[in-house]
Order: sequence, then C-alpha cells, then structure tokens
Amino acid sequence: MSWLLLSLVVPKQQAPLIEALLESLGALSVTFGDAGDNPLLEPPPGSTELWDSTRVTGLFPGDCDADELRARIGQGLGPEISAPVQLERLEDQAWERAWMDAFQPMQFGHRLWIRPSGHRVDSPGAVVVDLDPGLAFGTGTHPTTALCLRWLDQAELAGRTVLDYGCGSGILAVAALKLGAARALGVDHDFQALEASAENARKNGVADRLGLYAPGALPGGPYDLVLANILAGTLIELAPRLTGLVRLGGDLVLSGVLTEQTEAAHEAYAASFDLLETLSAEGWALLALRRRQTVEAI
Repeated sequence: MSWLLLSLVVPKQQAPLIEALLESLGALSVTFGDAGDNPLLEPPPGSTELWDSTRVTGLFPGDCDADELRARIGQGLGPEISAPVQLERLEDQAWERAWMDAFQPMQFGHRLWIRPSGHRVDSPGAVVVDLDPGLAFGTGTHPTTALCLRWLDQAELAGRTVLDYGCGSGILAVAALKLGAARALGVDHDFQALEASAENARKNGVADRLGLYAPGALPGGPYDLVLANILAGTLIELAPRLTGLVRLGGDLVLSGVLTEQTEAAHEAYAASFDLLETLSAEGWALLALRRRQTVEAI
C-alpha cells in the first residue's frame, strides 16, 4: 500500500482555507508545520497559533491520480494563491515505529534518563523515566525541558510535594517522583495534556502519587517546589499566582525564558524570592528561586 503526500507553503492566514480544501478533496489527514524559523513552543491558553510561513501537508490514499489532484487544487486555490504544490509518493511502513526509532534514551545530569519504548539504559544507579513522544509538549528534547530535568537531577526532593504548572506530558512531575518526591501535582489547561500525563504516570508506576488538575480546580497549596516551564511573558503574568503557590522557604523553578529575558523574569519575582542559580542552554535560561521565610509587606 502507498500514500500520496501533498505539501505547500502559504501565509498563516491562508492555512485554514487550504486545510478545508484538502479535506474536501479526500485528505486522510492535514497537518501544519513551520516553513521558516519561527518556533511556537507553547501558545497561550485557548489560542491556536500558526507560523507566519506555514507548511500545510495533506496525506491522500496512494490510488489518487496525482495529476488530477494537482489540477483540482489549482482550481480550488485560484489565481490569488500561487504557492507551488509538491507531491510525493510514499510506500507504506510502520510509521509509528519509524517515528519512535528516531528517539534514543537521553541522559540529564548524572543519573536521570528519559527512555523511549524499545530501548535499554545500562547505567549503574540510573533513574529512568519511560516516555514516548506524543501530542503533549515535553519529551526532554527541547532545551527548556532539558534544563528542568538537569535541575531536578541534582535537587533534594525526598519527602517534598512538587507542583508542575503547565505539565504538558507530565515529564517533570513524573521525573520528580522517580527522583524521590513524596507527591506531585500537575496542572494544565489542555485536557489532552492531562490525559498524556496520566498515561505517563501509569507507565512509570507513580500514578498513585500524581494528582492532575485543570487550573481552576488546583488545590491552593502551598507547595515545597513549583516548576513552571512555560514562556517568559506568561511567567511574568503569573507571578502573583505562582508566588502564592510556593510555601515560605520553598523553591520555584522557571524555565522557557530566553537568555535576554532573564532579568525581566527575575524582576517579576524579586520581591518575594532570592535567586539561587541560573542555568542556560542554546539561548534559553532556567531560574531557580527560593521564597523568603518572612511574609512580604503588602
């Protein structure tokens, strides 16, 4: 069995129209991707962001007539959209396995590993989190997540309660539990992320110690450690909320901050927290903060 893969690059405002056209012509699936260099790591809650230059890809059954499909797309697009259409014939294969094979075990710090299915980790004293790439954000491959995992590997977590704010795949909460945390909570506005976190917790044998919540249902805390791997603008907006979730003397770890945004992110929390350390990788920074023991004057 074979497939016909069609792709074209259009401005983001045209992408939904192209999607509707491909679906009307019998596309089995339609996906959007970045055709330039403008990553969208985590859009704001409730929004659907697209890249300025968006690659629209449609997958069609292999018995489609390529010439006819190209002609019908040309008719549907009209003269105002002149994007060249690319068609490629694909032979069938185990797509899921091919996708998974591209991911290898990754080490963070001295002992923490993220291990995709079908792989082994032969390292004495390894703490292994079993996690496969999925729809929810967070597999360890992006520097913002990697920085958090590196920080967790060296943190003293025994007996602590950890909150993963914006949990995505649940990777940080699950890693904290496997590294010794007593209990963890994950919060995310995306129901799909909460489902992914629950499945990853079950896969790693920590589901009984992980609670998952929508933002409005999250227990008020405070917590020993709060992890927030989001984006700088959102972290700054959330400063009052996140501050209230950290106990006096507790820790707050902020990631998703570009190195040039470090000062602004720190300033948003400086009234209540001391900066312990900053980690950086590939233009991204992590801020580890500790809440002061005294209650701030209002």
